[in-house]
Amino acid sequence: MSKLQTISTDDLQRRLQKDGSFQFWNVLTDKYFKGEMIPGSRRVPLDQVGREVLRAQIPKDVEIIVYCAGPSCPQSILAAEKLNNLGYTDVKAYEGGIEEWKSAGNQVEQLRAA
Repeated sequence: MSKLQTISTDDLQRRLQKDGSFQFWNVLTDKYFKGEMIPGSRRVPLDQVGREVLRAQIPKDVEIIVYCAGPSCPQSILAAEKLNNLGYTDVKAYEGGIEEWKSAGNQVEQLRAA
């Protein structure tokens, strides 16, 4: 099992400003999703991660960055582990999640609940 990679708020900000050429997912399940999204990300709930990579036929070497609510939320780590187990080789968990993103003064997008 490969060691789980993580990414810091600063590194994530740089990556988003630079090119954004990676998959960037909010993996919060419906129970915990409050409508907040880091700009540039899309929603792929933890319980749909496996289905999504198959549906979208995402190549195994594509960089995927996942995040959830914050440091006390396990869902980004669980999603990263699931992707690693599916054979994805460039997966990073942004453990700080929405909580640290906002604490650093960054904006979030508010989605209306479906």
